This record gives sequence, structure tokens and C-alpha cells, in this order.
Amino acid sequence: MTREESIAFYKEHARWLFNISLRIVREPALAEEIMQDTILKALRQTHGPEGNRKLPERAWLAKTCIRASIDALRRIKRERLFLDEYASDGASEYFSPADSDIPEERLSVNKIKAAIESLSDPYRLILNLILIEGLDYEEISSITGEREGTLRTQYSRARKMLAARLMAGQEGL
Repeated sequence: MTREESIAFYKEHARWLFNISLRIVREPALAEEIMQDTILKALRQTHGPEGNRKLPERAWLAKTCIRASIDALRRIKRERLFLDEYASDGASEYFSPADSDIPEERLSVNKIKAAIESLSDPYRLILNLILIEGLDYEEISSITGEREGTLRTQYSRARKMLAARLMAGQEGL
């Protein structure tokens, strides 16, 4: 596919995909990102190992865009639930943006992500897989080869370690 054909494809579908995503996520910047990702995914399919393949149909584009939008909503919901859970555990005292132009919710997410990154490998992995990726214990077990009971224990310990770091203000260690 030539550059001109790619640009024409983008112009033909961008507004439509943006509107689909915007109706779902209700956030223009996120909808634009999802629209662009969908178009890139479609264009990559034409340059696959099988040579020149035809572009996906509108139904495929719509389905891909809708799924990506729903996934984005789920990711946002998980972040909010995660924040609410720690706020109810008393960590809300810790989350108070000083003189910052970053919204309180985003600042909290960034602090929690930094605290997660400071954990050792098994605990960081289990928190990321459950809280960020939304996988359940069975799926994680099939990926890692660990028993579900072991994963539950690691998750419980990781949550306690994370809460302790957030309460103590040691997220940057």
C-alpha cells in the first residue's frame, strides 16, 4: 500500500472511528488515540508476511474500535476502583496534591504506579496482572505456571506491601 493510499484510508475512516470511540469513552483525546490505533492496526494487516492483502472491511474496523474503546473504559474503571480501595484503607490522607496542576486522580494513579514499580518482581507482576491487566488467577496461573493458591498469597502480600509503602510515603524507593 502506498503512502497516498494510507492517507486516503485514514481520511475516509478517521472521523467515523473517532465518533464511534467518542460515544463510548466520552473523552476526545482517548477517542482519538483509539481511532489512530485502530487505523494503524488495519494498515499493518496490509503489510503482513503474506504480501499485499486487502484492507479490512468497515465491520472489522468498527468491531476493533469498539473493543479497544471498551478495553479503555475497563482500564479506567480498574484504576478508579484501585484508588477507591486504597482511599478507603486510610491512604487518602497520603493523596493530597500540593501545588500541582495535575488532577488529584491522575496524581494518585501516578503515585500508586510508582509504588507498584518499587516492589520486587513477583509482587509487582501479580499486581500488574490483576489490577492493571484485569486477569484472573486462573489466567495468570496458565501464563506463569504458578498454582492459584500461590498467586492468591502473593497478591495478598503485595497489596499489604503496597499499602504500607503508600502510607509511609516510600513509593519512590
